[in-house]
Amino acid sequence: MTFGLSFLDKSPIHEEEGAAAALQRTVALAQKAESHGFKRFWVAEHHNSAKLASSSPEVLIGFLLAQTKRISIGSGGVMLQHYSAYKVAENFNLLASLAPGRVDLGIGKAPGGMPLSTHALQGAYDPSRKPSFDRQIADLDRFIRDEGAVASEEDKLAAYPTPPTPPNRFLLGASPESGRLAASLGWNFVYAGHINGDEAAVSKALAAYRDAGGAYAVLAAAVVVAETDQAADALDVEGRRFRVEIEGGQGVNVGSEKQALEYVRQTGATSYRIEERSPLILRGSPSRVQAQLQHLHRLHGVDEFIVDCPVSEGAHRFKAIEHLAAASRALAA
Repeated sequence: MTFGLSFLDKSPIHEEEGAAAALQRTVALAQKAESHGFKRFWVAEHHNSAKLASSSPEVLIGFLLAQTKRISIGSGGVMLQHYSAYKVAENFNLLASLAPGRVDLGIGKAPGGMPLSTHALQGAYDPSRKPSFDRQIADLDRFIRDEGAVASEEDKLAAYPTPPTPPNRFLLGASPESGRLAASLGWNFVYAGHINGDEAAVSKALAAYRDAGGAYAVLAAAVVVAETDQAADALDVEGRRFRVEIEGGQGVNVGSEKQALEYVRQTGATSYRIEERSPLILRGSPSRVQAQLQHLHRLHGVDEFIVDCPVSEGAHRFKAIEHLAAASRALAA
């Protein structure tokens, strides 16, 4: 293979099953991805979402590390705006000490939920003292690198424990600004194609990352794969995303127009804009999807793809890993 292949799991709760079943499947999927040679397995952070069981990726990561042996396990990603950079560094340094060389720290700028959950997460904070995202991620980077600000050795603030190998750092984003920020920190960059798959937007963000000195680019894509093209085409998946821009507030991406309007309602905003976006969805038989990945690799020069499977049904998710791995082996043969 000329590129790495990884898997992103949001622990979707299928139909009437419970969260425990969805999380047990996440564990089994991580083991399946490991046995089929995937590079990494990531879990997401979503709040107040009844159909997604992964609300605390750092907790789930620790369990997944204990249930696997080789594959890298990480966050896709931690929503940094809700937390202390120092505490996130402590969490991931501890994980990296438990499983040296296998922990990925992926950071996102989005809230991972609606204003209601954001208020619950940040309600105890003084908004006037909240640092910018750029400041938060710079602080996080210093703590991970064990370069916390000190007045003297006695006053040194460090995010212990110090792991043998620091967690591998990734910034998730979908803009040239995010690409440049990742490069300035020396981080890997993940373009969120499964949220905004516009070809020009992908190219601009990845070019900005490389022009700023970035070294390792990952493209996230939704993948619907089945035994035949016809079977994949028959699968019903949501293929729309919406961008909400609130005057004076943070822009967010949501999965439906209804969610976009609910986001606006919860903010109480009167001036806003909702824009539909098209996610990057690769669909077809294993060979067809592999050909699409090869095309995107040549077009954008990405080093790795991380696959988001938009079908929540468990058997399909397991088969998706098998199909992708088999296609990759066939290509390498």
